[in-house]
Amino acid sequence: MGVAIELPTKDGGRRRVELRGPIVSDAGGSPFQKRVAFAAAHVTVDALAECEPAVCPVIDWETTLAYRRYLWSLGFAVAEAMDTAQRGGGLSWENARELIQRASAEARAQGGRIACGVGTDQLSPGAGIDAVIAAYEEQLEVTAKAGSQAIVMASRALAACARGADDYARVYGRLLRQAERPVILHWLGEMFDPQLAGYWGSRNVDEAMATCLAIIAEHREKVDGIKISLLDKGREIEMRRRLEEGVKMYTGDDFHYDELIAGDERGYSHALLGIFDAIAPVAAAALRAYDAGDTSKYRELLAPTVPLSRHIFRTPTYAYKTGVVFLAYLNGHQRHFRMLGGQEGARSLVHLSQLLVLADEAGLLRDAELAVRRMRPVLDLGGFR
Repeated sequence: MGVAIELPTKDGGRRRVELRGPIVSDAGGSPFQKRVAFAAAHVTVDALAECEPAVCPVIDWETTLAYRRYLWSLGFAVAEAMDTAQRGGGLSWENARELIQRASAEARAQGGRIACGVGTDQLSPGAGIDAVIAAYEEQLEVTAKAGSQAIVMASRALAACARGADDYARVYGRLLRQAERPVILHWLGEMFDPQLAGYWGSRNVDEAMATCLAIIAEHREKVDGIKISLLDKGREIEMRRRLEEGVKMYTGDDFHYDELIAGDERGYSHALLGIFDAIAPVAAAALRAYDAGDTSKYRELLAPTVPLSRHIFRTPTYAYKTGVVFLAYLNGHQRHFRMLGGQEGARSLVHLSQLLVLADEAGLLRDAELAVRRMRPVLDLGGFR
């Protein structure tokens, strides 16, 4: 017998649904063998701190780090201080720097793998190329001192001031030459951040990809891989097949990750995904099935998570963090549903209700009764009784 709850519908009505609960346990394990799988992790705000979340947010460090320990326990590597952590959308560079330092220290203590986002978000609007390089270098140094691998994030400041492909080659060449260990590059599409339109010096994807591939080829020994987040599996496969030998493709496609990780006769993608934060236990079970050679079980487990992911990442895509944090709240990983910058209000009550249903259909509710108890105050606050 499931746990029942009434939810609002998009036509203004209501429906009664029964939730079934989890299909896998949170049992831990060692890192996956056949694929590298990074989960881009969210942060938890201190909802009781006396500050305005849009101006001076305070991080709940214990809860934030506890979630990283949870991800490591399942076998994931952690991608830290990325878009999923509201980087550039509520998480300041000052907070990101502390997050990198704290999480990297935790990774060493836990024996977990970590890579941290390096960007230029400390800059003010109007910065030029030299300032962009200096900002990247500052963050690269912080990450190196913390003992973390770097993920060189796409830069809004660079997108704003670059005049063409040569400027990208100059900036990335400078950074890659001084990197102490191979980095992961990140190509984030404009559906995630409209300010990154025309990245790599062109709005034409073919031209942009050619520029990026040329930079990788010139600095092959300093590039571990690249994550592309274009939500276009054809483009990812095309680029994957053109990468230099030994350079990994990390899928950032939250719509087609199941297919891209499985791959084809000519290759496959590793993963660096925000959705892995939300679907961690089922994704871990699927990847372990894949390690064991059970591709049918892999697809059986992962396929039902795709409709949930597409719902969480629906337009406007950049609001996906709300769904990620909401699911963490429903599952008891944090005490409240509050976010940096007040972003808990970025999705409608109907959207969150459908998220609850899809999460249950994917077997992602750890405790259906707990999820219902936590959903009801959200519904009450939204005026649904």
